[in-house]
Amino acid sequence: MKFNFYKTNLNLNNKSILVTGGTGSFGQAFTKKVLSLYKPKRLIIFSRDEHKQNEMAIELKQFSKCLRFFIGDVRDKERLVMATRNVDFIIHAAALKHVPSAEYNPFECIRTNIFGAENIIHAAISSNVKKTIALSTDKAASPINIYGASKLAADKIFTAGNHLAANMKSRFSVVRYGNVIGSRGSIYWIIKDAIDKKLKKIPITDKRMTRFWITLDQGVEFVLSSLDLMSGGEIYVPKIPSMKITDFINSFCPDKKLYEIGIRPGEKLHETMITKDDARNTYDCNDRYLIEPTALGWDEKRIKKKKIQGKKVLEDFEYTSNLNKKWLKKGELISLQKFF
Repeated sequence: MKFNFYKTNLNLNNKSILVTGGTGSFGQAFTKKVLSLYKPKRLIIFSRDEHKQNEMAIELKQFSKCLRFFIGDVRDKERLVMATRNVDFIIHAAALKHVPSAEYNPFECIRTNIFGAENIIHAAISSNVKKTIALSTDKAASPINIYGASKLAADKIFTAGNHLAANMKSRFSVVRYGNVIGSRGSIYWIIKDAIDKKLKKIPITDKRMTRFWITLDQGVEFVLSSLDLMSGGEIYVPKIPSMKITDFINSFCPDKKLYEIGIRPGEKLHETMITKDDARNTYDCNDRYLIEPTALGWDEKRIKKKKIQGKKVLEDFEYTSNLNKKWLKKGELISLQKFF
């Protein structure tokens, strides 16, 4: 499962970067990667979790000169404006992501994922932040649950943010990818728990189900390269493999029996990252797809000056987990376990 992502020329040395949701799985991995590659002026961890912030501060104490920890919520615009002062780049990773939980708590999901995205836009423009990139999800394409719908709205908000910024230097883009292997709350930990408890059977929602898969480290690399490439308004989608949920489970515990419990509220059998309607504005750019914004009036010349060249996809193109050309093999998945 190797990727040859665009080799970024991004230089974060002596730059100030803010990561919302900085104590989550992605935030921690992103922080460690940036500290290993660059010497930022400030790397600001923005989250609500004071305990995890304290744990990160202890673990990364050798980087205390550049690390900053802000207790805050993306629902709080004033706090975001304060946190983004003199910041060069924002990585927006904060979100409520649990699908069934969002179905039962829709207003909380909307306040964080939609109103939070709006607050990020206002704070970034107010502080004249150069580039802001948001993490999205495959569930935002043709959504059937409130989480996906909220992230689709957030994607639209980020695209529109470029219009709001107008002639100011602030620009906004989005990255969209699938399930992160081994991330907190992922199916891997359900499997590991079943193995640790020596259960003979493992529950599965539906044996036909497929998903896109990416590792946390690959997700971080993709975000960094997209941050380098972005002009503003684009949605970047990596070319990543699919795998059936049954094959995923059997790779780790082939001796366990599976039993179906039915699809949970808001779940799909297969995920989509690019719909047929998106295809009209989608380009194949070797290691990724690029969905251009539908309205280019704010800065057409900027949009056309790309560091990577792409070819327009066919009109009936769609990118779904069940019709994917790339499939993750058992041996490849097992070899990735060290990254979990």
